[in-house]
Amino acid sequence: MIQIIKFLVLAAILGFCILLAVVTSGYAPWYFAWLIGTTMIILIAVAGAVLFETQEAARAQREEHRQ
Repeated sequence: MIQIIKFLVLAAILGFCILLAVVTSGYAPWYFAWLIGTTMIILIAVAGAVLFETQEAARAQREEHRQ
């Protein structure tokens, strides 16, 4: 059931992007690139934060085991 909901959400996002591309006509590639670029920047920032938190947790655990 969760996979169906995820699929529907992604389909809605795709539909919105296509609608935006049609509405903006000649500027569609620029807006599409802007949406994709912004999304990628956010995802990369979140991935960096997750990696940082994981490294900090591992460091704290190593220090705890040393004592």
